[in-house]
Amino acid sequence: ALIVTTAMPAFAYLITVQSSKPVAETMDALEAAVGEAGAKVFARVDHQAGAASVDLQMPAAQVLIFGNPKLGTPAMNADIKASLYLPLKVAVHEADGGSVLIYEDPAKMFADLDIPADAPFVKTMQGALGKLTGKAAN
Repeated sequence: ALIVTTAMPAFAYLITVQSSKPVAETMDALEAAVGEAGAKVFARVDHQAGAASVDLQMPAAQVLIFGNPKLGTPAMNADIKASLYLPLKVAVHEADGGSVLIYEDPAKMFADLDIPADAPFVKTMQGALGKLTGKAAN
């Protein structure tokens, strides 16, 4: 019981968005939405392909790493330790015949830093992540 109790809060800050599309299609839509929003895609990591490269198997899972210096720079100027969390990341993995997008709430992500939860760039990051993942899921 203690393990469950201590493990549960660690996931309270993760936001999930369901998609009826497969992982690759959802990730393609997310990558396109990020580009249309004017952000820069830094990397797309395919964990399933990585596993296959060493003769291991796993369900489809990818991570998109992206950002916008207009949002990230103010966060890092407020507390340089924000650079540990930026650029932003969204994971997509197989779930229930489709996929699920998962990302960390920026307010919770920066909670232990010198960044107020109501900082304008935090609110903008939250809104952008919500819009981008919503667009990718539909």
